[in-house]
Amino acid sequence: MSAVWRAARAAVRRRRVQTTVIGLVVLCATTTVLLALALLSAASAPFDRAYSAQRGAHVSATYDPARVSDAQLAETARRPGVAAASGPFHQAVVTVPGDWLWMPRGPLTVVGRAGPDGPVDRIDVLAGRWASAPGEIVVNWDIGGSPYEDLLGTRLESPGLPALTVVGFATSMSGSAGAWVTPEQVTQLRPASVQMLYRFTDASSPAAVRDALAGTVAGLPEGSLTASQSYFTLKKAFSSRADAYLPFMGLFGVLGLLVSALIVANVVSGAVVAGYRHIGVLKAMGFTPNQVVAVYLTMTGVPAVVGCLLGTLAGGALAGPFLQVAFSGTETGNAVVNTVDPWVHAVCLLGFPALVLVTALVPALRAHRLPAARAISSAGVSRAGRGLRVQRALAATGLPTPVGLGLGQPFARPARTLMTMAAIVLGVTTVTVSTGLTGTMLAYAETGPGGGGPTVTVQTGAPLNGLPSLRLGDAEIEERLRSLPGALEVRASALSQVSLVGYTQPVFADFHRGDLSSYASRLADGRVPRAAGEVVAGPGFLTERGLSVGSGITLELDGRRVSGAVVGELVDGDARAFSTSWETLRVLAPEVRARQYQVGLAPGSDARAYAAAVDALDPGLRAEVNEFGSAATTVVVGFSSVFTVLLSVVTALGVFNTVLLNVRERRRDLGMLKSIGMTPRQVMVMTVTSVTGVGAVAGLIGIPLGMVAHRLIVDNVGIVSFTESMKDVWHAPQLAGLLLAGVVIAVLGALVPARSAARTTIAAALHTE
Repeated sequence: MSAVWRAARAAVRRRRVQTTVIGLVVLCATTTVLLALALLSAASAPFDRAYSAQRGAHVSATYDPARVSDAQLAETARRPGVAAASGPFHQAVVTVPGDWLWMPRGPLTVVGRAGPDGPVDRIDVLAGRWASAPGEIVVNWDIGGSPYEDLLGTRLESPGLPALTVVGFATSMSGSAGAWVTPEQVTQLRPASVQMLYRFTDASSPAAVRDALAGTVAGLPEGSLTASQSYFTLKKAFSSRADAYLPFMGLFGVLGLLVSALIVANVVSGAVVAGYRHIGVLKAMGFTPNQVVAVYLTMTGVPAVVGCLLGTLAGGALAGPFLQVAFSGTETGNAVVNTVDPWVHAVCLLGFPALVLVTALVPALRAHRLPAARAISSAGVSRAGRGLRVQRALAATGLPTPVGLGLGQPFARPARTLMTMAAIVLGVTTVTVSTGLTGTMLAYAETGPGGGGPTVTVQTGAPLNGLPSLRLGDAEIEERLRSLPGALEVRASALSQVSLVGYTQPVFADFHRGDLSSYASRLADGRVPRAAGEVVAGPGFLTERGLSVGSGITLELDGRRVSGAVVGELVDGDARAFSTSWETLRVLAPEVRARQYQVGLAPGSDARAYAAAVDALDPGLRAEVNEFGSAATTVVVGFSSVFTVLLSVVTALGVFNTVLLNVRERRRDLGMLKSIGMTPRQVMVMTVTSVTGVGAVAGLIGIPLGMVAHRLIVDNVGIVSFTESMKDVWHAPQLAGLLLAGVVIAVLGALVPARSAARTTIAAALHTE
């Protein structure tokens, strides 16, 4: 075994180019696949672990106490299919007046519960303690991280109800309430519903949960069940943002794997062909066929292991920040989302070296079968065959001799040429996908007010904003903002929590007034809301609630209701929020005023000068210049660009390896051509031309593949509905440039060995003859 290791180590030192190529390919692919697997794992595993630890409810059901008694509800815990149940808990809806803690004005669901433990929905207290006396409340902390303990002691004062003091922050993965009080306290808050939390013996699918709930409520008075929330709805909301990155990351991971397999196979195949004499010498010295194969596998495995280790370290370092971006804005509760599961590292550390060895085994078996005498005798033989016949045919067409000879060379080694072409095809596909995604994401980032000009956000005086009270009225502020130099559009907005009748949890309503023309550019379908009750929302909000454009809805706030419909779908949006008209606010909360203004400035305007002028209008106003772009845009464009550069470099190195092997195999031919008058410049042209045609054909194949992959990605991002204008990023000049991508990759890879071939002297070329 020591002889095998010494021979393999010598081969690694002798073939530095091949070693570098394999190491870089594996490093790049390992990093990408690790990020993709980490995202796939984080989309479900942290939620499942946290949900299981809390014995989370498969269904949170809300009942009407006027139609069903507590005794009847307690009986449902013993129905067939119910594994465990908690409740009944009486729940009330308390109105949060103004900005309280981090919440805007609106309803807060408060449940009466004696303690955080129970057979279902074991609540984790993160700070403070559980409510144990009248006047105390525990608030649900669902935004991840540690709660702000300095907020303990904050008082909630709602008109007509007892004042409540925050004594703790807790989290429930079941989303069973916005806050909890003692059962005695909730009776003073005038509860209007009763809650039951169920875990079922079969919760394997949404259909199984629906069937189990139907069997549980069977026999109860009609209309008893007023709302329900499934475990699968919460899980989908948890993973929605992460799922949006999966098509993108999955595609690049597959591309990395394919390029790895192709280039490793090409490198090892070339190493075997170029090392015939070495193989013959090894066998003549007593190496068995299996030992010869082991030498080549070890030679391949060493850089693969090094590349895999470095790729795993790089992927692990990038995974934390990447997962934070992927889950930004998500209610994570106590689920830990910024760490990578150990199995992801194990798969990469074990899987990639195994993949490389399996890929290398097929060409290495060629060395296993080769007799020693034949290997030594054929070591210096150049094989033209079909390549010579093609070269003669091309010479008859009148092409310059170096060009005709170069275009015919790939036919001498068709298998090697096909593997090289396939690697270039994947490189061109990657460049095409990256270009398309960049165009789409930049178009997506530019949606907003201002018609392409800068934008300014103006916050108004409010406790949450830390500003003094306003001196100007609502109408006066809007008029002053419009009168300042550069203002093109002004849109006022107010935020409040409202109840969506038929659903358990409150949602955020963003009310808009003013210029909505550029706001319409954010619509993927439908129109902007105009009448009371008309709303628009992002795909995440609509999908989680089974709504679509045209669906009827009813909104409720402070006992006031308004019926309307979904009239539009936004390109994107928070899965917990929708946008609606100011007319809706006049019905639900006419006393509420605008809390924020979005100002679109004319192109070329000085946004900072405008912001300074706004600050001078009223001490209760604070203006901030909006920076274009988003974390998602930065991640997608940045990662795809970096991966494209890496994969292009690795593909060019694969071409470099192919051309280098071809040059070494044809040393005698080069000496003969130079001896009859071929100049170094002609040798270089011939060598570069040998891969130029391969690169051009690869470009023709890779561009449509990249366009199809781009469309598949942008059509399957669940939380964003890209408009057709955002998807239509392909134009003639751009496609012409992409067509050259394959040629550029091939030429860059061929330049160095071509220069080496051009400088080779006749004596050196014929030295081994």
